Order: sequence, then C-alpha cells, then structure tokens
Amino acid sequence: MRLGVLDIGSNTVHLLIADVIPGGRPHATTSQRTVLRLMRYLEPDGSISEEGVTALVDAVTEARKIAAKENVAELLATATSAVREAKNGKKVIARIEEALGQELQVLGGETEARFTFLAVRRWFGWSAGQILLFDIGGGSLELAAGADELPDAAASVPLGAGRMTVQYLPNDPPGDDEVDRLRKHARKTLAPVAEMFAGMPKPDHVVGSSKAIRSLAKLAGYPVPGWSGIERMVLPRSALKAWIPRIARMPADAREALPGITADRTFQIVAAAVVLHQAMKALDVEELEISPWALREGVLLRYIESLSWTAPGA
Repeated sequence: MRLGVLDIGSNTVHLLIADVIPGGRPHATTSQRTVLRLMRYLEPDGSISEEGVTALVDAVTEARKIAAKENVAELLATATSAVREAKNGKKVIARIEEALGQELQVLGGETEARFTFLAVRRWFGWSAGQILLFDIGGGSLELAAGADELPDAAASVPLGAGRMTVQYLPNDPPGDDEVDRLRKHARKTLAPVAEMFAGMPKPDHVVGSSKAIRSLAKLAGYPVPGWSGIERMVLPRSALKAWIPRIARMPADAREALPGITADRTFQIVAAAVVLHQAMKALDVEELEISPWALREGVLLRYIESLSWTAPGA
C-alpha cells in the first residue's frame, strides 16, 4: 500500500510518500519539500497574510498533484503550530482543506511530541530503554520522555526556530544583545519544562530529531558507528555552544557554505542553535544522538497500526 504524509509546518510543506507492508518498515519513495517560512507572513495581529495563505494553498495543491501522480492510496494531511495558532487559523484551515479535497488533521503541541516520540522509539528500538527527545520546528520546541512507545511526559513550548528568529533575531546578522535576549527568553520559558522532566528516570539515550537539529549535528557534531554500518551522528552541547557566536556573526548567505546548513535554514539556524543549547542545558544533557525519523514517520507508523491487515491467503 502506498501512503503519503503531508506535513504543513511552520517552515515547510513536506510531502513524504512511502510503500508499507504488514509488519515491515516504511520504504520512502518520494520526499518533496516547499520552503515557506510562514513566520514571514504573520501580520501584527497574529494572522497569516493573504500572500502567505496563497503560498500555502499553492504548495498543498502541488503536493496533492504529486500524490495523485504517484498513486497514493491514502494521504494523511497534518498541520502544526503556525497554522494552529494563527488568529485566522480556522479560515486558513478551510482554504487548505478545499485545496486538498479532504480533512486536515491539526496537531496540538503534545500530540506532535507523541507522534515524533513513536518514530524515534521505532528507529532506536526497545533496547534503547529510557529516551529523552528534543525536536525543534519552525514554531515550537517539543520534548518527550519515556521507556515505551507512548511517552510518560510530553511538552511543547513556543520556541521554534522561525518564531524566535522573527521575534528576537530580526537583523542579519543579529547583534550580541539580540542573541543574549533570546538566550534569556529561552531559559525562562524552559524553566517550568525542566522542572516537569526533573522527576523522570535518567535517560539511556538522549535523541534529537528535526531538520534543524540534524543540520546542527552536521555542523558541530561527529559520526559514530551505527547499526548495520549506518552512520550515527552525535551532537555535544559544548561544541554547539562554541559554534553559536561564530554563526551569529555571519550573514545568512554565508552560512550556506557551512557543513549541513542548507539554503532554507540559513536564516533560522542561529535561533535553533541558541534554543537547543538552552534546552540541553536546562535538562542537564551533555550530548544527544540524531534520529533520521521524526513527526512524518510517526504519523505514518500510527496510521499503519490502525489498519486491519488480512493475512495472505486468508
């Protein structure tokens, strides 16, 4: 069966198409991304501008065409924080659903964390034990912890890389005072979350997912041997801290020359680094491992589980 997941996030509209079989891992066939950076389209009152809505609808329409061309049997369409929290969110959702020709599932922050945690658990396996997860999107930061497929604790805070860039780092490159203001804001916002997670068992694995964290790992991390020859990346907090002033002093167009920093991340990578460093510090994490699976894979896995499979020949 060919399934598609359309993730309408704060930074991108991302279509993932995968072939699935009972009891097997999903095999991705297509991954198509449209970079939007919706935070650029936010009006002073918190609504998404008409230009932004049009860009969203165009991206969704193109994704629907690709899904139809590739014979997707079921398209799972989700939206996260930027659409969820916009003042005109209901109207935007209606426009998206019209373009899709189907219902849109709008995920709450903790639901995002739970879907992503499921994907990370499946990637690392049961032997990974207690997992602590960090995931940074354009609009929010999700955290989750637990030893099973459903986390025992999950939280979402409005510290996404796009949101923080718009609110705290508007200049290119940002000044030291701007970076310091963001650092203090992140520390204050994370304090109650750190207290919430303080009572959790010590994690056996601390994991980071999302494109922003993968980019930072390629920049400041190092590879270690993985399963079956798969290379794993580890990101130390100390190395991340050392890179922050360096990338903050560069203009955005110069950051693209750095390892792992793609064109769509150049503006937001400083905010992502500051927030991730503060989150690691708040939860007393020295380093984290990178998961290639995140929210889209979690949505896909949960849907597969919901299907009633018939045994061959039955």
